[in-house]
Amino acid sequence: MSAPPKTVLTTTPEEEAAIRLAVRTVDPLTLGPGRVIAGPEHAASLTAMLADPRVSDPIYDLPRPITEANVTAWIAQAARQRETGDAVLILSLDPQGEVAGYSKFSVWPDRSSAELAGATRADLQGQGNGGKGAAHSFGWMFQELGVRLIGLTAALDNVRSAKVIEAAGFVQMGERESLRPDGTLRRSHYWEMTRDQWAHAHRL
Repeated sequence: MSAPPKTVLTTTPEEEAAIRLAVRTVDPLTLGPGRVIAGPEHAASLTAMLADPRVSDPIYDLPRPITEANVTAWIAQAARQRETGDAVLILSLDPQGEVAGYSKFSVWPDRSSAELAGATRADLQGQGNGGKGAAHSFGWMFQELGVRLIGLTAALDNVRSAKVIEAAGFVQMGERESLRPDGTLRRSHYWEMTRDQWAHAHRL
């Protein structure tokens, strides 16, 4: 399950309300073409993508076992979280309308913070687009959701994600234990970046 960043920021009621409104009303197309808010109509295709261990194995907060029923419930949970301004699940669809990737943005509006988890379909991996896509998502979180801090985790053996995160300029802050939905723990590398740091590095 997602956990807020280690660094604790405080917000005003106005900032918290603005972030919740942004999460509830964000246009997925601002993230990129072919993006949609996940709905029950996407459950079968999303399940097929996540059933591939090359996609799902490195990700700690997915519903397991990965069945269509569990994925449908996960989509419904994300919809409820979006209504309260606490998360949004966005899918990338290919030209045939099948799920090509997902991004789950977990948000803590009272701390102006967020976390990103996501994956790309196995046949689309390894094409050199991961770093560029991740950097775009980070900038989008700061701009469109209005948060001031992003925290990220990656499994200790997930070298590919670690390289993408560090290339984007995130600062490694040791390790943390990530709680899986089944109650077990996964030890993870941990990074953070503030909006000011991002703006300085990327001239946002």
